[in-house]
Amino acid sequence: MKRGIAVSPGVAIGTAYVIHEIFVNPDRKSLADSEVTAELANYETSRDKAGAELRALERKVAAQVGPEEAAIFAVHRAILRDSAFTSKIRTWVCEERMSAAAALSRLLDEYTVILTKNKDAYLQERLNDIRDVVMRLSRHLSDALKPEFGPDLIKGPLIVIANELVPSQAVVLGEMEVHGIVTQRGSQTSHAAIVARSRGIPAVSGIKGVVKKIKTGDTVIVDGRDGHIEIRPNSETITAYKKLVREFVDLKDALATNRDHPALTEDGTEIRLQANINSVADATAAGSMGATGVGLYRTEYLYLTHSDVPDEDEQYENYRQIVAASPNHNVTIRTLDIGGDKTVAYLGSEHTEANPFMGWRSIRLSFQHPEFFNTQIRAIIRAASEFPEGTVRLMFPMVTTVEEIRRLRSMVRRAYKELNARGIKTKEVPIGMMVEVPAAAVSIHTMVDLVDFVSIGSNDLVQYLMAADRDNPKVAHLCQPLAPPVLIVLKMVIEACNDANVPVTVCGEMAGTPRAFVILLGMGLRRFSMSPAFVPSIKRLASVISVDEAEQIVASVMKFKTTAQVKKFLARAIEQIAPDLKILSSN
Repeated sequence: MKRGIAVSPGVAIGTAYVIHEIFVNPDRKSLADSEVTAELANYETSRDKAGAELRALERKVAAQVGPEEAAIFAVHRAILRDSAFTSKIRTWVCEERMSAAAALSRLLDEYTVILTKNKDAYLQERLNDIRDVVMRLSRHLSDALKPEFGPDLIKGPLIVIANELVPSQAVVLGEMEVHGIVTQRGSQTSHAAIVARSRGIPAVSGIKGVVKKIKTGDTVIVDGRDGHIEIRPNSETITAYKKLVREFVDLKDALATNRDHPALTEDGTEIRLQANINSVADATAAGSMGATGVGLYRTEYLYLTHSDVPDEDEQYENYRQIVAASPNHNVTIRTLDIGGDKTVAYLGSEHTEANPFMGWRSIRLSFQHPEFFNTQIRAIIRAASEFPEGTVRLMFPMVTTVEEIRRLRSMVRRAYKELNARGIKTKEVPIGMMVEVPAAAVSIHTMVDLVDFVSIGSNDLVQYLMAADRDNPKVAHLCQPLAPPVLIVLKMVIEACNDANVPVTVCGEMAGTPRAFVILLGMGLRRFSMSPAFVPSIKRLASVISVDEAEQIVASVMKFKTTAQVKKFLARAIEQIAPDLKILSSN
């Protein structure tokens, strides 16, 4: 048994599928003499395709963002054409009969060993560049070679094992029968956690060395309630967990029947349960789970999974499809939230920051590239204007000061003027801010009159309040949304918005957890946005608790001084209110 961080509740048993940083199989059989020439040709063809792709990307980024940001792709082309780089690949293919994919994996391992020994920041950045080039080449080789080892050849149910799940990998995993996810890195708000929760997949993160401890084909049990996994379990353990898996599946099936029921508390108070989404597929899932709309569309995943820079028309089409697929066409679209744990090569890659979550990210990065940012705003307004006025909302992340809100509104006015000058008819789009930065939370009274709505991003707000990087396992115990200081701030923001009659939503991951839901309801929150898979369970919980009961729970909880006291009290309360939801509770 290996213990980590519980990031998505539930239990799963399956066959391990180990994903390394690049989708190649370094252990492929040796090439026959007759295959060497073809293998070299495949490598040269893939290299040419990668080079052409990088040239096109360099031109597009230079035009849309700027020449300095595009320079990174010139560096990548230089690596691709480096004589030492190419010579090693050719030598290993010809003399050692390795596949080009396996040779690339070996080359990356060599560079990793050499460059990680040196703490120089510049060399660390070059390792990242080499890794990007290898992954790009590997993708083209995989298309050409159709390797013997791949997700389509492994039978489910699968437990995905990875160092860290990145968006491009998640796209591939969408085609697989994934029942569980385990990662070495990550936290309750990492990409792997968000993907797992959006699909209702049990997941555990923060297990050191798991990629080396587990081999593809091993049987693995994932317990997303307590945050541990069982590797190659015995028959007795498997039998015991199969019973839990059946209970988990039966509960999900039972909860799914409330899809068309209104979201009401026991005393008849109406609440809004919306979904956090990354894609059109997520928007469709939101409707099937009974959500009344989308409270958060993370537009950065369009950029993270796009082969280059999405232009205005591509973005417009994506946003239009998202709104069309979403329940009631109600969608809150968040502008680009790149930075921290989510980066693209052409934005913010010129240097490594010591504290990326607290640095050059989100709207701060957008302000640095106003033309690039304005393209996204125009695309959102165009898409929103095709639907009833007010159903689509525009939201800005990581707002810190009043001056930023005024600057953002000015940019929106400019976008309207530019669209109208082009003869494009527009509709007014409500403008909102995310409360993630403590400065915004404590000064919410000065900001709330400048926006049409507020969304509380609890994921970032918690890590900033607690001064604890949410992706650092060493301080994960501090990143607790139920910590007393966090609850004090949440209550203050919710009350300020309600007093100003400005709609407020919590769109962080805590909105979909039973214990946090009860607290937020008792604080006066009536709008919640969560992973689609959590909507049925929260709707069920709401139906068996009254607002008065939730308020009494809040009154008791606000007297506690420690997180442990809060969690213990709420765990008992939930077990009494809705005992059938216990299997969904993570620690």
